[in-house]
Order: sequence, then C-alpha cells, then structure tokens
Amino acid sequence: MQLTIKALRELTTKALLHYGYTAEESVVISSVLLYAQLRDSNQGVVKLTGAGIPKNPNASTPTLTKDTKLSAFMDAHGTHAMLAINQATDLLISKAQVHSLAIVGVNHINTSSGAIGYYAKKIAESGLIGLVFAGSMESVAAHGSFEALFGTNPLAIGVPTNHEPLVLDMATSAMAYYGVVEADLAGRVLPPNIAFDKNGQATTTPKDVLDGGALRTFDQGPKGSGLSMLVQILTGPLLDSYFTGFGDIKNNWGGHLLIAIDPELLGGLESLKTGVEQMITKVKASQKLPDITEIFVPGEHGNRLTKTALDSDSITLEDNLYAALTALTNPNS
Repeated sequence: MQLTIKALRELTTKALLHYGYTAEESVVISSVLLYAQLRDSNQGVVKLTGAGIPKNPNASTPTLTKDTKLSAFMDAHGTHAMLAINQATDLLISKAQVHSLAIVGVNHINTSSGAIGYYAKKIAESGLIGLVFAGSMESVAAHGSFEALFGTNPLAIGVPTNHEPLVLDMATSAMAYYGVVEADLAGRVLPPNIAFDKNGQATTTPKDVLDGGALRTFDQGPKGSGLSMLVQILTGPLLDSYFTGFGDIKNNWGGHLLIAIDPELLGGLESLKTGVEQMITKVKASQKLPDITEIFVPGEHGNRLTKTALDSDSITLEDNLYAALTALTNPNS
C-alpha cells in the first residue's frame, strides 16, 4: 500500500490517540516510530498492531532518584519508554554540554523505546558522541542453549560529522523481536538458522519464536552472546531493572543506559569530524568484491531511504500492516 508521509503520520497519530496518549505525547512517540518506518526498520508502526502500545493508566511523571552534575538516575514510573527515553536524552545532552560528560540511567519502563538510533542521532546532532544501551525481556538464547534468556538488547552509537551523524544501531540478536512480529503479520518465514522453537528445534516460522521459542545472537556464536549478556548487565543489574528472570517483569523490564561524551575532552570536535569524514571516504572507495556495487557505512542506507521517501512524499506499507492499522483507527470499517 502506497501512502503519503502525511497520511502515514495521521494514521500513526490516530492510533496513538486511540491508545490514550495526549496530542503532545503522540508527537514524540510518532517521531520515534516514523524515524524507524522511513528507514524501513522493523521498529516502526508495526508496534501499534496486535497488543499495541496502550497508555499505562498507572503511569506517572518520571522523577530523578539520583541527580549529580554528571549523572542522573530516572524512575520512569511506567511512562511509555519513547517518552521517558526522549526526556532522558534531553537531560543527558544538557548535562554533557555543561560538564563535557554525562550518564543517565532509566528504569521502571515496560514498553519498547523503539529504534534507539533515534536517541543516539539526537545526541550526535548536539556535537556529542552518544552511546545508548537498551535491555528487554527474554527472547534470545545464550550460545549453546535454546532457552530464551537475554533480551534482543540493542546498542546504538552516534558520532557527529560535517553531514548526517554516523549512527550504528544494532540488536545483539539475529533479528529484532519486532522483526519477528512483522514477519508473522506479513506471512513471511524467517531466515534459516536464526531461531529455535520451544523444543530447541531450528525454525523459520515466526509463531514458533513468539510461542516460547528463542532467537540466536547476531553472530550465532560466543561473541554475540557475550555482548548481549554485557548489555543486559548494563541495563539490568546496574539499573536495578529486570534481567534474565530476576526482578519485576511487569513494571520494570526495559532498563536503558545513555552516555554522552564531548569530543573537546580529547582531540576536539573538528578533529573528530575531519577524521570521520576521511574514514567514510576511504571506506566507500575501498576495493569491492565482485558482487558488491556500493559499500555503506552505518546508518547511510537508512538515511538514503528516508530521503527518498521524503523527497517523493511516498512510502510503502505492507498490506497486512496497513490493514491492521486501519482496523485499529477505524474499528467500524
């Protein structure tokens, strides 16, 4: 289904209002969702389907349980993660711009924060290096196991350049959880060798994963497993948040850790930008394998897709996804 960007934004806003968010809250959440959707990321509007993201009736305004010049520890009190992490990002930037270094931890959220590259990019656009880590409930097996133990545990790093920030945004799992949801909704199979069913058998059926199965880590080996475990530590035990079966999964499963570094502490912002631009140019000009036409650096492909969609004022939504959103916003249709 082809939609204009305006139509997609309106459809997303209607869905968020349907779930009980205010107009102001809907603007923030919609910005995060559309950032992902325009990049063809599975962290986009698919999150509005199925159980969706209804507003927590027990949520209250996030508060700081600890606050220093360089750090803050935020209790989100059930506020939707995209709202809480956006607020935490703004706080992080303000501290780092004054003190050159900042770290903010967030707990007591139980919803997805979406594409965390959104927050890393926002930090980098402020002239800072941004690191964002997100924990989540069990959906990924440790290397050598088929039991869901870790979250998809994404990490994102944003670096300022003279143009678009360079942003790496990756799950430590072979596929993001909502990639599985998206594949299930579209009736697609999963790639081979990335998932188990609940009995430990390899599967390409999304429902097998959603029904008690598990994903493998991105490299299907000990390095990915180790990285996923360390992200879980940084977002679980460090933040007094849920991890691997320990803690309050209902109210506190999505710990987030954000770090900002002012390049002026070290070699300086302009030196960093110059070096990064030199590296990008050299990487893209490097000798290509026979079947490769272009080498992309982190975030570049998504940036290009976004520009194409905005320039053409057109985006394609998978038919079942569009139908699900339409049914949500027009239940009598």
